[in-house]
Amino acid sequence: MIVCVTPNPTMDRTYVIPGYGDGGVFRSSTHHVGAGGKGINVARAVSGLGGLGLCAGFLAGHTGQHITEMLTAEGIRQEWTYLENGETRTCIVMADTERQITTVVNETGPEALPEDWARLQHDLLKASAGSEFICFGGSLPPGAPAALFKDLLCVLREAGKIVWVDSSGAGLAAALDLGGCGIKVNQAEIGAILNLTVTTPQAAAEAATQLSERIQAPVVVTMGAAGAVLSMQGEVWRATPPSIQIVSDVGSGDSFFAGLLVGFLRGHPPVKALRQAVAAGAANALSMGGGRFTWDQFEAMMNGTQVETLR
Repeated sequence: MIVCVTPNPTMDRTYVIPGYGDGGVFRSSTHHVGAGGKGINVARAVSGLGGLGLCAGFLAGHTGQHITEMLTAEGIRQEWTYLENGETRTCIVMADTERQITTVVNETGPEALPEDWARLQHDLLKASAGSEFICFGGSLPPGAPAALFKDLLCVLREAGKIVWVDSSGAGLAAALDLGGCGIKVNQAEIGAILNLTVTTPQAAAEAATQLSERIQAPVVVTMGAAGAVLSMQGEVWRATPPSIQIVSDVGSGDSFFAGLLVGFLRGHPPVKALRQAVAAGAANALSMGGGRFTWDQFEAMMNGTQVETLR
């Protein structure tokens, strides 16, 4: 089982609007409403890959209750820490299928107090009793001190958990400062971390190696249509997806994350886990909704995904 933590979940509303742009009035050709946030999308994709994912993190208010109901209907396990105040946020996604451009508007979300983080720590240790892998996805709640998140990661690692983080801002900084946690970043993020310009797969491989050596943990760098590179234990691999017609890329990074973690959980070699990750990310882009793809779509992407050793 993989415990998938979303510190700041969302209710995602996705609208497909061909020709969407600035100004004017538009009608969506179709729309989708579902529970979202990186960790939730990861758990959903883990299930789609035949694994078992458990959702955890903070929820609040009526929107939080709605998310619980929707995930229950999907058959996804969950162990949430509920906040006494506030309302879980909503995310609006506009997908322009003509230009293959996605516009996302994220609300801020409710604040989590220090005592809420203490409850989350207790809940995660309990929920992960039978699990080795814990992943964190997405931003931290507004106002959350990075030290609280760093302390949580430290406690989980000391409990023997394999921890991976896909975050930004304070969450990413805390994980990097602690070290020892697997890190998923995109090429812009790793460029900012190392003060480098990362525009090619080779540059991404060099940056991933540098960061992996610094934090003493695996680092994976996603590059969109150019695929991804994984640096782990002194070796580096690249996987490249087939060319596809994108419907919506929302959740593709999360599906990638799920593919990688499921591969590791099943004991696959790193290069096979990376190939599975890239295939899952590409499969996600073939339809609407984060972490939603069929097994046939995934297998088709697996067949078209190319891998190579860079180091």
